[in-house]
Amino acid sequence: MLNYNIQFEIELKKLINLEIERLTDNICGGAGVVDYADYKHQIGKVAGLRMVLDLCEEAQSILAKR
Repeated sequence: MLNYNIQFEIELKKLINLEIERLTDNICGGAGVVDYADYKHQIGKVAGLRMVLDLCEEAQSILAKR
């Protein structure tokens, strides 16, 4: 049985990936982008969420070494 922290991590990563997918679909479809500034903002959000996923992996790596 997975403990609460592992379940939380799995669900949070799922939600982050779903948000990345939603934002990417809006950007690619053009419907969610008003102008270039909005496009840059949306791309920044995707980049930020991907960074969060990378930091989660880094934190896992650090904890595994302990």
